This record gives sequence, C-alpha cells and structure tokens, in this order.
Amino acid sequence: MATSFEQLRQDDQLAVRAKIRSGAYCDHTSGLANGFLQANLVILEQSYALDFMRFCQRNPKPCPLVGVTDTGSPFMRTLGADIDIRSDVPSYHIYRHGVLDGTVGDITDLWNDQMVGFALGCSFTFEHALIRAGIPVWHIDHDQTVPMFKTNIKTIESGPFSGPMVVSMRAIPIDKLDMVRAISANFPMAHGAPVHWGDPAKIGIADLNAPDWGDASPVDDGEIAVFWACGVTPQAAILHAKPPISITHKPGQMLITDVAEDAEIPIINPAN
Repeated sequence: MATSFEQLRQDDQLAVRAKIRSGAYCDHTSGLANGFLQANLVILEQSYALDFMRFCQRNPKPCPLVGVTDTGSPFMRTLGADIDIRSDVPSYHIYRHGVLDGTVGDITDLWNDQMVGFALGCSFTFEHALIRAGIPVWHIDHDQTVPMFKTNIKTIESGPFSGPMVVSMRAIPIDKLDMVRAISANFPMAHGAPVHWGDPAKIGIADLNAPDWGDASPVDDGEIAVFWACGVTPQAAILHAKPPISITHKPGQMLITDVAEDAEIPIINPAN
C-alpha cells in the first residue's frame, strides 16, 4: 500500500527506509528522517571507481564522500546495519554511456559483482536544523523537490570525470541570511555553507523558474536566493565520462542512513 509524504514525516529513519525498500514510498526525501544523514548515491563499475573517488576528493564541496561499498557488495555497511543500495532509494536513474536510459524503483536485477557504490552527503540533512531555528523551507512545506541548477562553476577533473558544479536553491529571509550560513556551515559532510547568494546570473543560472532538476521555488519580497553545492554534481560528470553503465539516485530522492546528522565522522559500527 502506498504511503504519503505526510504519513512518513514523523517516522524514524528505519521506518522510512523500510517503506522505501518495500516500494510503498517512491518520492522525495526532503524533510524525512529528522536527525539522520541523507546521502546522494552513485554506482559505477570498478574500472571507473578510483577516478571517481579522486573526483570526489578533489571536489569535496559538491561531493563530500561519506561512504563506499566493497566491490560487488550492495551493502553500505559503514552507514547502517541494514542498508541495501539496490532497494533503499525511492527511485534510481540508469545511465548508459552517459545517457539517461530509464528510472526504476529497484536495481537488484542490474547489480553485478564489479559494481561499487558511493554515498555523498546531501543538503537535505541540514534542513532539519534550519526548521528547528525557525527558518521556513518552502519545498518541504509544499511537498516539492528542491530546485537544482547547473552553474558556470567548474569542478576539478579526474580521469574522465569533469563538468559543472550543480547547486540547490532555497529562498531565505534576508534578515536570516547570516544565521543560515552559520547553521549550514556546521554540516561539512552535507555541503556546509552556501557557495553563492543573490544574483543567480553570476553563477550562470538564467532562470530560477526553470531548474535543471526538481521543482521551481519562489523567491518572495524580503527573501534572497541562496545556493548550496549539490550532490547531483556527479550526475553532470557522468554525462561527460560516459561509462557503459552508471546508476544514481533520482535527484531529490536520497539514501537515508543511520548516521546522526551532526556526526563529525559519518561512520557507525554496524554491530551496534
């Protein structure tokens, strides 16, 4: 039976992940699993893994690497006791030679013993802290996916991986900007402080009403557009690298972990 976003908002991370795994929830995860780190997901075959890991290491702002599976293992053991990356994301994008080939709710039939999974921190993690501080988050209040945009900010290449930084945007009350910058800076594994605020054209964004991913979000009088580095950046790099097969989360639909959102080192003991 399908479960709605509102039904899940008060559930813990285990309950939310169980609903996702069962296929009962297949939508955005912003605002869910309060208190726990959410992660972007990239799956590549081993021959591309080292270059991609270097790409993350060279671009830590958009690609804060928080977990890596063993080759051939679908279990993200350092982020939870029972996380199966084949089924624990609401929807997956399948790319073949850099072209989006489809979107599915489970990748068990695509998994092979040469695949490696990478988890990258997500800005959804610090949104809970913003809400606790009384900062409105429009896309959560309206059951939408945060808007994401390609920019003119270049990443540092590694092997075949390169491309523009992707950012997510939230409209913030102007008088709360300094507070928001300080709060998000406390979450370096979730992209940390914003990379830009104000005029979107300065980072190559022509129209805030036409995001590359997600849903358009208004910027009202008394608000300012604030942009954070985004873990969808690897999806842009995959378009350039063109590996035979690569799998990512559908933007906005994250892997929910068992790691506390304020953990300095996002690793837990799966035995606990």
